[in-house]
Amino acid sequence: MTTKIVFSKKCLDYTCPDSPETAARVGTAINFLKAKKFSFLEPEPCVDQDLFFVHDAVYVEKVKKGTIADVDSPAIDNIYEYAKLSAGAAIAAAKNSGFSLMRPPGHHVGIKGAALGVLTRGFCYFNNIAIAVRVLGKQTLILDIDGHHGNGTEEIFLGDKKVTYLSVHRAYIYPRTGQITRLNCLNFGLLDNCGAKTYLDALKKALGSLDLSKTELIAVSAGFDTQAGDLASLQLDAKTFREIGRLIGSLNKPTFFVFEGGYDGQAVGEDIDAFLRGFESKR
Repeated sequence: MTTKIVFSKKCLDYTCPDSPETAARVGTAINFLKAKKFSFLEPEPCVDQDLFFVHDAVYVEKVKKGTIADVDSPAIDNIYEYAKLSAGAAIAAAKNSGFSLMRPPGHHVGIKGAALGVLTRGFCYFNNIAIAVRVLGKQTLILDIDGHHGNGTEEIFLGDKKVTYLSVHRAYIYPRTGQITRLNCLNFGLLDNCGAKTYLDALKKALGSLDLSKTELIAVSAGFDTQAGDLASLQLDAKTFREIGRLIGSLNKPTFFVFEGGYDGQAVGEDIDAFLRGFESKR
């Protein structure tokens, strides 16, 4: 495998109380991928200035001081540093065509926090993939395959001429956005438990609608909570994720990946392994 996993064990050191966003979901996946002989890259925290490419300075300061919290994203001790490390890992993945497997996730955070009329931030603090895309500054397709719509990412890039945002997600669940396509933000909502064929047909249709002739980079919000039995189940499995990887690999563009949802660590590890093997089979 040539795709490196960007990971720091520091991201396992905090607890998000009463939440499925646990350290175990990443730690178990990491152990599985180590057994599969993946190569790893240790990230550094992003610098404060990187955050301002995406987020309002007042919001950043509130996260830093621990004065902003909600039921999903509490003011955990040192969360500012954990969140900067996760953002830094996304930047490292972008620069090295890697897969950032870190926590906290990011795609529900908008410019000033909770995005698009939603009251919570969905376990997120900074929008990792958006920060990485802005740092690189390339003509980018952001492909969001998480089971939940990336409302924060859409808010940040809506109308941005350098970025196309495409999300294939489960409709009518949190954050209850992503039901329409707007400008450069293309949304494909699917019904729960739709299954592999419906999902893959939708993804092929979505990708086929794009003109990628000027695209320099693909950034994938890689969520695996569409796995059967997970929080946004669409009845997918590791075989499906291998096919998703192949579809993305066949686009033949520089690509990086940032982990979002997926709450069964063993399944997440198996899905990432299958996904990246599918991706690399087309490179």
